[in-house]
Amino acid sequence: MSEPLPHIIESMEDFGGKPKDHLITILDRMEMHVEQLRKDAMRIEEEKDSLLTTLDTLLNHDLFVGLEDTDKDDVMRYAERLSMRCLTVDVLVRVQRDNVQQDALHQVNGLIDSLVVGLQNDPSGTRSRCASFMNACSSHADGLSDKIFETAILGCTLDDQKRIKKRLQGLLDYIDKKHTITSE
Repeated sequence: MSEPLPHIIESMEDFGGKPKDHLITILDRMEMHVEQLRKDAMRIEEEKDSLLTTLDTLLNHDLFVGLEDTDKDDVMRYAERLSMRCLTVDVLVRVQRDNVQQDALHQVNGLIDSLVVGLQNDPSGTRSRCASFMNACSSHADGLSDKIFETAILGCTLDDQKRIKKRLQGLLDYIDKKHTITSE
């Protein structure tokens, strides 16, 4: 954020108006910085996830699978080194939730986990189900939406809903890349 952090003026004579108004103004400006910090941290978290997904996709690509053992070992070590370096970045943005929101998030995560588990056995069915989850996240759906998932996601916080939608989009992209790679 380009605007500097606000400073507290020690002397009441240095500013006009009531002290409470001055303090509220400072807090309002600080709130903008806090929100920007949260957005930046979430962006970094998403970038880390994207890098790890790309590494995983590379290791499942036909080019890697077709390598000779010595070359495969070199590439694997390089990818593992990158993965381990990426995992040294630990960003955590906590979302405050009540018990109902926590339960809803747990249910949503369970449903998404079932997609990941089903991906190996039924890629096209998993993709369709993932798309129905995405449709449940949008008021402008392009097809059928999963009503159980929709009910669960509506119980989540707005921050969680945004993250879940991005997670589902990432999973759809991964499925599409993997399907494109294996069908070439």
